[in-house]
Amino acid sequence: MLLIYNNPAVIEAMSQDERTGLFAQVDEIMAELTASGELIRGEALSGAAKTVRLRGGVAATTDGPFVEAKEQFAGYLAVDVASEDRALEIAARWPDAAWGGMEVRQILG
Repeated sequence: MLLIYNNPAVIEAMSQDERTGLFAQVDEIMAELTASGELIRGEALSGAAKTVRLRGGVAATTDGPFVEAKEQFAGYLAVDVASEDRALEIAARWPDAAWGGMEVRQILG
């Protein structure tokens, strides 16, 4: 699983041409992964989030994953690849890796 982290303010600050180029890079990688059969699923996520924590039997709900964080969990790709190295290669090519972050985790089960 490739978890995509970015700062929405960075995208908002981009020109229309920069955003178009960013999404063209995403489309290119998605097409490649689809053609190779490595893509299982991928989705962008809303920036609106709530965190629920149960403490002492009482649920507390707060806005956002971490209010002080500028980066957010923006989406994911589930891929079926031959090795961890291939997953890391894909993550390094994803545009958000240049200004946000990509987390690579194995799906268990």
